[in-house]
Amino acid sequence: MVLLVVGALSGALACADILSRRRAARGGATARASGASCSASCVRLAGVHEAATRVAVVGHVEWVQFARVEEVPRAGEVVHASHPFEEPAGGGAVAAVQLARLAGKATLITALGDDETARRSRSRLSELGVEVHVATDELPSRRAVTLLDEHGERTIITLGERLDPPAELVRSVLEGGRRFDGIYFTAGGPDALRCAREFSKVLTASPRAVHGLGHGVELDALILSGRDEYEVSVAGGAEGEADTVVRTEGSEGGSYRQRGSEARHWGTIPPPGPVVDGYGCGDSFAAGVTFGLAAGMPIEEALAVGARCGAVCATGHGPYERQLRARDL
Repeated sequence: MVLLVVGALSGALACADILSRRRAARGGATARASGASCSASCVRLAGVHEAATRVAVVGHVEWVQFARVEEVPRAGEVVHASHPFEEPAGGGAVAAVQLARLAGKATLITALGDDETARRSRSRLSELGVEVHVATDELPSRRAVTLLDEHGERTIITLGERLDPPAELVRSVLEGGRRFDGIYFTAGGPDALRCAREFSKVLTASPRAVHGLGHGVELDALILSGRDEYEVSVAGGAEGEADTVVRTEGSEGGSYRQRGSEARHWGTIPPPGPVVDGYGCGDSFAAGVTFGLAAGMPIEEALAVGARCGAVCATGHGPYERQLRARDL
């Protein structure tokens, strides 16, 4: 299966900054990631500190090859791409790394093939502070190609089926320790989603977790891009399961609606530097909202954390070069 998606910056550059009063006092020393297991084409960033809020992602991973082009090629056109690099990415991986930046560490429950791509993905994500639990699938690990144009916008071509983590793995990982404060769900079936609900104080989800939604599992928040036609169409059948529905609207900010209340809107904040790359902004936003809710923040402050995560992500090359950290809150 090949899917072509041309996306906006998602709604990550959003929400008034109301968190300047909240300077985190979470201790722990930082350590530089060794990088011994990753090729030189990966983007480097520092290690993470010890976790205070226990967070996890149940979701998908794609090995992505990034490259820059002046503009996306038209049919039949040949263009030269520059500045290539590779990372394990996709909604599950990006959210897990962003959660690790905020919480000190994060758990990722996923599925990959029995191949070198899977081994590289596990190694790199571990290097970035993520505790990775993998079910081995008979299908190959999913790959993708992402083209970044001169405006920082991205075009994504995915190669292969998205692999959902099985409920058996989700349950075995989650029931092995104390309850999680927050889980973000991007892939898996209804039984996997029920497990996540059982073992987490806060459960958020993406509409792209289409196999798990629509089966009556209560969500604390459903987080989607209001400019993504697919996400909007899928979310329609799951909005009734969510206490809060969050819709990002790119440069116009976004809106959220809590059950039984009218929709409320937020505006945008500028990113802390030039916009370089739109890849991962929406996933970083969702991770930030999940972290905020898991840490006990009211929805307005959780949204502000998410907005700052997306804005910072947009200023780096790829999803991991620039991400918000707990010390920045």
